[in-house]
Amino acid sequence: MQWEIVIGLEIHAQLTTASKIFSGSATTFGAEANTQASLVDLGMPGTLPVLNAQAVRNAVKFGLAIDAEIGMTNVFARKNYFYPDLPKGYQTSQMDHPIVGKGHLDITLEDGTVKRVGVTRAHLEEDAGKSLHEDFHGMSGIDLNRAGTPLLEIVSEPDMRSAKEAVAYAKTIHSLVRYLGICDGNMAEGSLRCDCNVSVRPKGQTEFGTRCEIKNVNSFRFIEKAINTEVQRQIELIEDGGKVVQETRLYDPNKDETRSMRSKEEANDYRYFPCPDLLPVVLEQRFLDEVRGELPELPQQKRERFESQFGLSTYDASVLSASRELADYFEQVQKTCGDAKLAANWVMGELSSLLNKEGLDIEQSPVSADQLGGMILRIKDNTISGKIAKMVFEALAAGEGDSADAIIEAKGLKQVTDSGAIEAMLDEVLAANAEQLEQYRASDEAKRGKMFGFFVGQAMKASKGKANPQQVNELLRKKLEG
Repeated sequence: MQWEIVIGLEIHAQLTTASKIFSGSATTFGAEANTQASLVDLGMPGTLPVLNAQAVRNAVKFGLAIDAEIGMTNVFARKNYFYPDLPKGYQTSQMDHPIVGKGHLDITLEDGTVKRVGVTRAHLEEDAGKSLHEDFHGMSGIDLNRAGTPLLEIVSEPDMRSAKEAVAYAKTIHSLVRYLGICDGNMAEGSLRCDCNVSVRPKGQTEFGTRCEIKNVNSFRFIEKAINTEVQRQIELIEDGGKVVQETRLYDPNKDETRSMRSKEEANDYRYFPCPDLLPVVLEQRFLDEVRGELPELPQQKRERFESQFGLSTYDASVLSASRELADYFEQVQKTCGDAKLAANWVMGELSSLLNKEGLDIEQSPVSADQLGGMILRIKDNTISGKIAKMVFEALAAGEGDSADAIIEAKGLKQVTDSGAIEAMLDEVLAANAEQLEQYRASDEAKRGKMFGFFVGQAMKASKGKANPQQVNELLRKKLEG
C-alpha cells in the first residue's frame, strides 16, 4: 500500500524581551538555577501578572510578516495541568482569541519549487520551568528560571507531506523570527523548539490518520530524523494489524526511536477559562501601523532584490539571504569591491568553508566584510591571482595583517603582469623542457591540449604562482606555435 505523510508543526519561539511576560524577572540564559523566578512567576497568592508590552509588539510583528489576521481583541486563558516544573498548576496562554490568526508562509524546497504552508494561529504564552535529572542521586531538581519566559507558539496547518518539507518550513520560521529580531533562534539553548504532529494515511484518502505529537525537538536534523522514524513506526504498526494511538512521544536520537510520553490530551482536558487576573488586550489600528513601519526587509523580499539588483541566481540569493547577518555581510563585501558575483562566490565558498571548519557564526568571522571586499578588489585589478588570493585570505583569517594590501606587500605576493618578464620566464621554462617542447610540436591537436597544461603548470611553478594566468596562457600559446 502507498502511504501519504501528513505533518503539522508547533514551533515555540522564545521572544527577545529583557523581562518575563508577566513579571519583571530577567530572562538571561545560563543564570544560576532559581535566581530569576519571582513570586509572580510562581503564582503565589496575592500576586498579579502585568503583561509585557514588548512581547505583544513582537507577536504583532510576526503576524504582519506572515500576512496574518491580527486579533484586535485577544484574551489570555488559564490552561490547567499538573507538571513538576509548572509551579502554578496552570499555564497562562491564549485559546479562543489568539493575538495572531490565520496567515501563511512560502517555503522553498530543495528542487527550487515554492510551496505555501498555512499558519493556523500564533499565540502568546508563558514557558514552564525545567526538570533536571542529573547529579541528584535518583531524584530530580527543578530550575524555575525559565518559568514565565515569553513564548510565541506558532501552529501550522497540516500542509506538509515529507520530513524535508517540515525542515524547510522550520528553517523559514527560524530565519524569519531572526530577521524580525523577535527571537534569537538559538535551538541549543531552547530559544526555538518544535513539536511535530505526524500521521499517515493511504494515498488518495481524504480523512486524516491518527496523529502523534513528537515533543520538544531542538534541531533541524532531529526534526527530519524524528519524523521519518515516527512515520516508519506508524506504517509498520498499521501494516501489522495494529492501530495508532493518539499520544505525545519523545524522540531519542541515540536510539533513533520515538517512545511514548503520555496520552495526548484534547483542549477540554485542560479546562481552559479566561484568566481572571488579565484584562483582554485591545489593539488599535495606529499601533499596527506603527509596528508595520518597524518591519525590516524580510527574507523573501531580500532574496528577490538580490536577484534583480545584483543578478544573482535564485540559489545564490537564497543562500545569502538565509540570515540577516549573512545578508548584511555579503552586501558590505559587495559595496566594498563593487562585484556582486565575486563577492557571492567568496562568501559562499572560502568564507563559509572557514566558518564551518571553525564552528563559527558569520558574526564571529575572523575576516571582516571590508577586508574580504578589499582583497577582491586586488583580484579585480590584477594585483593578485585567484590562487594567490586564497593565500591572502588564509593570512587574513590568521590575523597576519589588517588588510589584503598589507599582506600582499609584506609577503611579496603582487602578481607579475609585465609581459617582458613573463616572456623571459617562459623562455627559461621552454629551454628547460626542450624534449617536451619537441614532442608538443610533433603531436596532433588532441595531445597538444594535454601537454599545454603541463607547460602552464611549469610556468606557474617557476613564478611561484605570481604570474598573471591569462597572460601566461596567451604568451605561451604564441611561443609554442612559433
